[in-house]
Amino acid sequence: MRIKLERNPYDYRRKLPHLQFGPPLFITFSTLERWELPPAARQLAFESCMYEHQRRLTMHAVVVMPDHVHLLATVLNEAAGKPIPVYEILEDIKNASAHNINKLLHRHGQVWVKESFDRMLRAGEFEKYLEYIKMNPVRRGLVQNPDDYQWLWYEGQKKPKK
Repeated sequence: MRIKLERNPYDYRRKLPHLQFGPPLFITFSTLERWELPPAARQLAFESCMYEHQRRLTMHAVVVMPDHVHLLATVLNEAAGKPIPVYEILEDIKNASAHNINKLLHRHGQVWVKESFDRMLRAGEFEKYLEYIKMNPVRRGLVQNPDDYQWLWYEGQKKPKK
């Protein structure tokens, strides 16, 4: 007699092990072949990320760069008290944004690399990663002031009046 084991949704692994819950996570995912998203596509990716804020993630910071996305987020618990598997959330963000980007650009096919990078933050690392996300557009020469970058959001942000 064979016993069928159910797959634990929190045991997720592709090429890299992926964290599922706990302290804030620093998450990065890239476009396929580092394709640069046009501004309207970056907006759609940004909206897909922010859609999850206070739904399944508490978003602390988001930046959509031309060819990758960084998130600083904490996974929320579902109604039963279990944490929601982060891979499901990322899959939904990528699928929704890819669908909308492809529709906008009259194209089809993969937009995002399937694999993502995530790192559970240790005590004292939150500010370091928040600063990294905020300064990413400045380091890439896209803006001089992080708050001038249209596809950046972080908790407590004070956007300049335009």
